Amino acid sequence: MLNQKRIVLALRFCLGRYSIALDSDGIKPLSLLARLATQVLPMKDLPAILESYQAIHQRGEAAFLATVVKTQGSTYRRSGARMLITQASETVGMVSGGCLEQDLVEHTRQMSLSDAIAITYDNTADQEDLLWGLGLGCNGVVQVLIESLLPHACNPLIVLAECWRDRSPAVLANIFQTEGTTTIKLGACLALTPDKVMVFEQTHADLITAIAADAQAVLQRQQSTIQSYNLVTGTVQVFLEYVSAPTALTLFGAGQDAIPVARLAKAIGWQVTVIDCRANPVSHAHFAMADQVILTRREQLLPLDCHLIKQPSAVVVMTHNYLDDREVLRALLPLPVPYIGILGPKRRTERLLQDLQADGVVDRTVDLEKLHAPIGLDIGADTPEAIAVAIVAEIQAVLAQRMGGFLKHRSMPIHP
Repeated sequence: MLNQKRIVLALRFCLGRYSIALDSDGIKPLSLLARLATQVLPMKDLPAILESYQAIHQRGEAAFLATVVKTQGSTYRRSGARMLITQASETVGMVSGGCLEQDLVEHTRQMSLSDAIAITYDNTADQEDLLWGLGLGCNGVVQVLIESLLPHACNPLIVLAECWRDRSPAVLANIFQTEGTTTIKLGACLALTPDKVMVFEQTHADLITAIAADAQAVLQRQQSTIQSYNLVTGTVQVFLEYVSAPTALTLFGAGQDAIPVARLAKAIGWQVTVIDCRANPVSHAHFAMADQVILTRREQLLPLDCHLIKQPSAVVVMTHNYLDDREVLRALLPLPVPYIGILGPKRRTERLLQDLQADGVVDRTVDLEKLHAPIGLDIGADTPEAIAVAIVAEIQAVLAQRMGGFLKHRSMPIHP
């Protein structure tokens, strides 16, 4: 028979310090542990969540959305992490390292389709947990908002799907805590994009006006924040989340070594466009994972550059053809692209730039700091797959304004 103390500690491992009721004979925690095998679908965060919810929405079914709205200390996921929970208790996405997900599913089983609740998990390990080997390893506190997504109502995922499609940023306002006698409901109340404001919940008019103004400021600063609003009947806390436009990667080149780059970029949720300057129809099959495959010729690049390169984006040039690379760079260098990486030795890139300088393409107005050649981080990569890791990691570091070094040498917090 399992020791009751060991059961409690095991539950802490899975659930953090969220308090649950235990039956005197220990049956309830054992049955809960037995349900930890609830199906978890493959996770690629927002793209996978949006794809799954589209199918749910088309079937006219309801679902639940769990969102991390506030964190304190060290946590595996930060504010804005999401998990979709279906009525069949399937999940897409993660809000922790696997410790909180099942408990959130258990909560949805007890919620009505009009409910929204906020749960606080204190994952600070104490000496007792460490002695049993059950410390979570993240000394922090996580607050998660669970809200229902009704089949015929506008909700945050519908707005995010539109923003993902249009490659547009947005700000979502989630009410996650109230104090006093206010009757304002928890959950998403507003979404703001560069073009419009959408109100999900018709609540206090003055509150919505104040939230909309702060959301506009968040959109301009491109940084999430938490705001408190004082009302006559109490206080409301709102998580104003900045959701950036999806990263777009454009690959010039459709060789075999470009396939793992495209596959890895898609695996982390980037939008991928492959441009084959050889106009080889087989590239559509080779890059079936890409969002778009364009067949063209190098002499057609200049008139097409405005709509081939989406902003903001990273571009990788790996055509293995000197003349193609030169024309690609001719089209790219004048554009405000934050990252351009070129496959090949440094001397080859220097020669390309010399050719373009002679043609008047490279001058003082061209920012060569965005040019990365040879492409990739120095991780000793020598296979197509390892080189793809080096390339994608460098792009991620540049777009996140990081140096791409060892975290053990970082003195500042990993996350701002």
